[in-house]
Amino acid sequence: MFYNVIAYCVSYIKELIEKEDWSVTVNMTQHSNIKHVAMSATKIVLEWTKAVTFIITITFMLLVFGLEQGLQHYQPTAFYTVITWTYYMCTEKVFVEFFPMILIFFKFKYFEALEVLYAPVLLKSYTILLAFVLVSILFFFGLMRFTLVAFYLTVYLKAKDMIQHSLKDLKKEKAVLDQFRNATSEEIDNCDDVCAVCLSPMEKARVTPCQHMFHAICLRHCLSNSKICPICKREYTFVR
Repeated sequence: MFYNVIAYCVSYIKELIEKEDWSVTVNMTQHSNIKHVAMSATKIVLEWTKAVTFIITITFMLLVFGLEQGLQHYQPTAFYTVITWTYYMCTEKVFVEFFPMILIFFKFKYFEALEVLYAPVLLKSYTILLAFVLVSILFFFGLMRFTLVAFYLTVYLKAKDMIQHSLKDLKKEKAVLDQFRNATSEEIDNCDDVCAVCLSPMEKARVTPCQHMFHAICLRHCLSNSKICPICKREYTFVR
């Protein structure tokens, strides 16, 4: 319950930060200045309801944790809290949407600008691995029926979904990039560390058959528009 409350608060704050239209009125049409009274009233009531709900939720959370009322018989261990909280974060939409941005912020070279595709695979892999470990513990306790149901719902179905969607999309993009080998440090130094597409420094790059180097993300963008080199205009020919 507490995790759901935290997720709601984070979701509402995220909505406020990303909100662009702060107008409380609704026009009759997109290009009209005439206000729709009924829709405007509905929007005002809705926005105020969401704001009041958020304030009440925060207030009660502070009261519960500050005064410790109702928590006398609930004392979870740190291990239990870490396991359940991380699992919840990896499955809750509002936190899942933040994860790619975290990976992009740290700029890991390994991902080659594929953070958006790596993120769901990493999150789902973690939840599947964690579920498998916990289900294995149930097996050793002899709870066979519960073990089979839990394994099917939390391991098999989630693994199947990941393989058919997230992992499939990642492999598809990786297969496109893997046609182009990684540039060595010496090759990047000789190229003056600059990508010919975005003119930004390169620490890791892909080499085309015509020996030109680009960032992986720049090369992907070029390949989405054309199968020819953006510098020499030659069609890519791969020797198998």
